[in-house]
Amino acid sequence: MRFLVDAMLGKLARWLRLLGHDAEYGRDASDEELLARAAEEGRILLTSDIGLFKRALSSGISVVLVKGSSEEERLALLARRLGIRLEVDLENSRCPKCNSPVVEVPKEAVRGLVPEGSWRRYERFWRCTGCGQVYWQGSHWSNIEAVLARARELARARSSKAP
Repeated sequence: MRFLVDAMLGKLARWLRLLGHDAEYGRDASDEELLARAAEEGRILLTSDIGLFKRALSSGISVVLVKGSSEEERLALLARRLGIRLEVDLENSRCPKCNSPVVEVPKEAVRGLVPEGSWRRYERFWRCTGCGQVYWQGSHWSNIEAVLARARELARARSSKAP
């Protein structure tokens, strides 16, 4: 799925990229620009703005009104509505910063690009094909997994309550 995410949902764009989805972030775009781009590029518009949501609907643009007070709630909503899988597939992840694909690279290729302790401690590294950012499953990985586990739990709980 390809998404266009409005300015209010920047963190959600990063999560979608991590999950392997092409998620463009319209941080400085006007409502008109968002609508035009979503239509031209065939992207699903994600917004928390009810006015923009209604305009997109009336224009025939695929749109989801994203509600929730946490990323877990927002991700759960997308899992229920769109069937998004709430698991990281490192073979298909995208760069949370620039949305380009990330690819696994040999450990030696990132020497000097990551902290020495991380280079010694970890064996697998990924590099963004766009901005060059290097990623690895460091100490933050347990936080990523915890957010996704909670989102999966919320998605299941809400699905079981649906009529």
